[in-house]
Amino acid sequence: MIKNSFIPVISQKKEEENPGSVEFQVFNFTNKIRRLTSHFELHPKDYLSQRGLRKILGKRQRLLSYLSKKNRIRYKKLINQLGIRESQIR
Repeated sequence: MIKNSFIPVISQKKEEENPGSVEFQVFNFTNKIRRLTSHFELHPKDYLSQRGLRKILGKRQRLLSYLSKKNRIRYKKLINQLGIRESQIR
C-alpha cells in the first residue's frame, strides 16, 4: 500500500535516473521521513519509529553533506526541489 503511493512520484522524476545516485537516495529518504512524521501525528509514543526516523535523518544528512562537498550546484538544486533547509553545520 505505501510503496504504491510514491511509485508515481518516482516515475515522474526521471526514467533514466540511476537508483543508486545521491539524488535518488535523498529523494527516497525524504519520502520516508514525510511518511513517518505523518505517522507520529496519530502515534506520538511510537519510540521505536522515532529511533528509525533519527537514523534516516542522519543518513540523509550524510548524503547531503557529501553532495555539497562534491558538487555544490547539484546540492542547491536538490534541496530547492525537495524543500529541504540547508544545513548550518559544516
